Amino acid sequence: MTLLKTTTLFAAAAAAAIWFAAPASAQDYPTKDIRLVVPWAAGGGTDGISRKVSAIAEKELGQTIYVENVDGGMSANGIMNVMSARPDGYTIGVLTYDSVITVPYQKLLPSYDLDKLQMIGRLTLEPDAIIVSKDSPYKSVDELIAAAKKEPGEIKVAVQNTGSRTHLAMLKFEKLTGTDLDLIAYPGGASPQKEAMLSGEVGIAVTSLGDFSNLIEEGDARGLVEFSDTPNPTYKDVPDAKSAGLDVQSGSFIIVAAPKKTPEDVVEKLATAYENALNGEEFQSWVSKVGVTPAWLGPQEATAFVKDEQDRIFAQFDSLKESGAISQ
Repeated sequence: MTLLKTTTLFAAAAAAAIWFAAPASAQDYPTKDIRLVVPWAAGGGTDGISRKVSAIAEKELGQTIYVENVDGGMSANGIMNVMSARPDGYTIGVLTYDSVITVPYQKLLPSYDLDKLQMIGRLTLEPDAIIVSKDSPYKSVDELIAAAKKEPGEIKVAVQNTGSRTHLAMLKFEKLTGTDLDLIAYPGGASPQKEAMLSGEVGIAVTSLGDFSNLIEEGDARGLVEFSDTPNPTYKDVPDAKSAGLDVQSGSFIIVAAPKKTPEDVVEKLATAYENALNGEEFQSWVSKVGVTPAWLGPQEATAFVKDEQDRIFAQFDSLKESGAISQ
């Protein structure tokens, strides 16, 4: 075989390899199942919401979106899976507060960098709340405050990770109310908090009402106060912090993201499917019962939201560090 023919064949083979390796365009996408990484254990609010909206979105896409729970590292393990995945639209994931705030701020993993992701869209906003078990003697947040002042350091409260938004919210709550609570960290999202409450380890947990919606519906838990400035459209009997005279705002969100360099038209197709699913009657009817606020933002707006949240909350962290309330 001549050198010219060999070179030509090699070039053709290389071109073919590049063509086959290239991500499919949105015209054909998707041609197979899509993997959705949820970086928290199964059974929590993020898991339930992600599964529900994805099950609706997949109808428009024509392929199954299957959930893989990859927990650990305050969501870092799962998000790292997405960051390192091939940018072809067949691996996507969901970000929550810890993914955007806690992990980057605490610099838990040197290779963790949100610039490795392309935002697809924000799905929800979820204010946190103080939630008590069905047997709790506290019928209002004022009763809890009064009891905490009588028994400093004795009342157990399940927060999530140390330094998490729920932990910081309760540090602020203690400062505002002059109380001292026994804040116990349960890493891994709402699921371990539920188990702790159901087993009787704690009688109080701090997370979103949506995270505990199944326990609330079954009568095993109830909301005491929500860290928001507006009433919850689902749990109208739970007072918001503003009406309770508390200046505490805290909550999470769910954002869908893909690996960086995922083709723009593929991102747009995913964004359209999720937006339509979120705004459709099926999801709206379902979510109205779980205490979560649908709050869609498209790819560009979601990217700006992430930056704004980091700028705002990192400044709060810096202030708490300077005061000695938390460490890096």
